Amino acid sequence: MRQLAVVLLLAISIHQGFFHLHVEAGDGFIRTRGVHFLLNGSPYYANGFNAYWLMYTASDPPQRSKVSAAFREAASHGLTVARTWAFSDGGYRPLQHSPGSYNEQMFKGLDFVVAEARRYGIKLILSLANNYDNFGGKKQYVNWARNRGQYLKSDDDFFRHPVVKGYYKNHIKTVLYRYNSFTRIHYKDDPTIMAWELMNEPRCSSDTSGRTIQAWITEMASFVKSIDRNHLLEAGLEGFYGPSTQQRNSLNPGLKIGTDFIANNRIPGIDFATVHAYPDQWLSSSSDQSQLSFLNKWLDTHIQDAQNILRKPILIAEFGKSWKDPGFSTYQRDLVFNTVYYKIYSSAKRGGAAAGGLFWQLLTEGMDNFRDGYDIVLAQPSSTANIIAQQAHKLHQIRKIFQRMRNVERWKRARAARARRSRWQGGK
Repeated sequence: MRQLAVVLLLAISIHQGFFHLHVEAGDGFIRTRGVHFLLNGSPYYANGFNAYWLMYTASDPPQRSKVSAAFREAASHGLTVARTWAFSDGGYRPLQHSPGSYNEQMFKGLDFVVAEARRYGIKLILSLANNYDNFGGKKQYVNWARNRGQYLKSDDDFFRHPVVKGYYKNHIKTVLYRYNSFTRIHYKDDPTIMAWELMNEPRCSSDTSGRTIQAWITEMASFVKSIDRNHLLEAGLEGFYGPSTQQRNSLNPGLKIGTDFIANNRIPGIDFATVHAYPDQWLSSSSDQSQLSFLNKWLDTHIQDAQNILRKPILIAEFGKSWKDPGFSTYQRDLVFNTVYYKIYSSAKRGGAAAGGLFWQLLTEGMDNFRDGYDIVLAQPSSTANIIAQQAHKLHQIRKIFQRMRNVERWKRARAARARRSRWQGGK
């Protein structure tokens, strides 16, 4: 009965024009049309996970089995998208030793990640830089420029200084043109990659007007698109509102970081919006109930704005709840997951802009050194793992219904064409 109700609701959505089913060539790239992701012409939903550690781990061949296990366990739970780092700048086991100088062993690790994702039918979102010091971040880029005689006042000059921007553009070019040693496909031509991300959680607290970040995203989005028109692009935003929507700023959890959810995502080269959700961090002194109330409003508002203002898909690109939180219970974590997943599903079944969610973070067994409190090990049975699998099943059912409707559209067009042909032949 529930599936019948979803079918009826989707049929109404199509009739009212929320969905437009088009027949497209099946090249395997994820694209957008309006507020939806499309794969080979049918709506696509990204139920997935974050796993920043994939390249780092895969760069050590004896450890690659952990990457394979993570993808295998994810696929068995119906997960379809992984977000991970395509950067490691300076420091221990870097991808980029210094500007333009790369570690081939680390790059082969990333090659393996892309190849394994392809093998297990999982799409990738590859992030190209970090706002934070982990794995180098914008601080490392600024220090490289300083070491070469450039004067930079703060780490935020990453977004402003032409020399640093040149280093970053070179990294973009190097990653996009990378020839995969396993698949024999350039990254920019590989449909395994769903999207590029400009930076993990860009922040520029030295300019809360938002102008610096706006100019940087505009410039870098244009640069990426000049190289690669196959893949989608997103900025890596957490979702904080800014000067363009003053009436929304009260929703922010007390942070002024120089980003602007509406203005930044309106940039033409940005194909979809992202939002992160960590009420246990942002409102750490509040009760679980207050955090859940914030989460509901935070997600509702962003989904509505993606639908009505941006008119682009939105991905809840990071969310979770830490077992390190005081008074943690699996029940409370499950409430967070259920809340996020319900918002996505209820939007998706109505033809809305919510296109998926990626929890932070997936680990596999034997990775205790990577545990940060938010880790989920799918090989260890839990109520949270069941909720993840159930969401994957529900979104898959919506996609299957659309595929059936698409086949009906094809059949109707073919029948109409035959009827026209018969009339024409009869007339002759």
